[in-house]
Amino acid sequence: MTVAPTWTAGRSSADGVADSSPVRLSPLDILGLGLLGVRTRKMRAVLSALGISIGIATLIVVTGIPASSQKALMAELSAMGTNMLQAVPARQDPPVLLPPESVDMAARIGPVSVASGVANTHAEVYRNDLAGADDYMGITVLASKNNLLQAINGTMRSGRFLSADNERFPTAVLGSAAATHLGIPKVTPGGSAPQIYIDRQWFTVIGVLEKTPLSPDIDRSVLVGWSAAGTLLKFDGHPTVIYLKATESEMEAVRAVLPATINPALPGVVQISRPSDALAAKRATESTFSSLFLGLAGVALLVGGIGVANTMVISVLERRREIGLRRALGASRGQIRGQFLTESVVLSGLGGLVGTVLGALATVGYAAHEGWQPVVPLGSAIAGLVGAVVIGMLAGVYPSVRAARLSPIEALSTS
Repeated sequence: MTVAPTWTAGRSSADGVADSSPVRLSPLDILGLGLLGVRTRKMRAVLSALGISIGIATLIVVTGIPASSQKALMAELSAMGTNMLQAVPARQDPPVLLPPESVDMAARIGPVSVASGVANTHAEVYRNDLAGADDYMGITVLASKNNLLQAINGTMRSGRFLSADNERFPTAVLGSAAATHLGIPKVTPGGSAPQIYIDRQWFTVIGVLEKTPLSPDIDRSVLVGWSAAGTLLKFDGHPTVIYLKATESEMEAVRAVLPATINPALPGVVQISRPSDALAAKRATESTFSSLFLGLAGVALLVGGIGVANTMVISVLERRREIGLRRALGASRGQIRGQFLTESVVLSGLGGLVGTVLGALATVGYAAHEGWQPVVPLGSAIAGLVGAVVIGMLAGVYPSVRAARLSPIEALSTS
């Protein structure tokens, strides 16, 4: 009895009898079969991937735009001094003095990035030497460290600040309110420098500060060099206010060790400002935005997943005739499953990639329109791509398995 060869298998044994075992397809062959459906049904592929793209683009947009807005808000809150602390001696009689080296000691604390200080010299300042005692304006003369501006986020309106080059000489920098009271609104480069009369000595004004909302006392003060205050104004070297910046996450820890650091002998007489209300607001905002991101991303991914499942289920069910024909020609159930799973993954991956690009472009465009620095969360982009592939695969598993279990006759008859 002669056995009819199974041509669909494509293989024959050595005695000329057809081998009934199915042809094994390589991964590249399965990929080619999956891409065949995409290439031959381009419009359906575009429409199928469109739903995925919209879902993933939504995921990127609803996380990227709030992230960009949050970054702009965090910058505004940081400008309010969320990383700043002040240390002052407690008010008591007799007065308590901070050690002369206390500023340098505060700077040695690990999380502290900048430490500076000022000291009240108790000197009197006048516009000129003709003013009498009744003309005293109540402006405070402060000895200042050269890095004060970095510690209080200060900026110059005109001129320059104290530095190692001029702090030993009779030079002064005016706060914004003090400059108004003294009638010196600005310092003109190249012009004759104005002078003020401090403790019966002339001091040359080299700069005027902008308003310092984080340190209003500086606005009403005249700042002189630390060394010049010691030699010309009989300053004793004890700071009265210490300003410092530290890592925001370590603010409470720095505040706890600061008194014992700057005054080891009497830490109890050192008062430290609590972390700014802006820091609490910033942390609350970060928590709120994080929860919002999670909720919005979940909703967008759910919508995208439903779209993927819908398009892939319909795509597989509509092609049952093709499945039946391939089964009739000898394709195994595993090959049918592999073909349609591959097509699902390819469609989902393409849709996820296009959606990620569209979402990123929309986020960058909106952020630029609002004047924000654009932020496209990398995690969202990766989650979008991976999620699209995984959801597409899950969406294609059930209909592929169900169709692969059909007999060729049943698959062809139900199409």
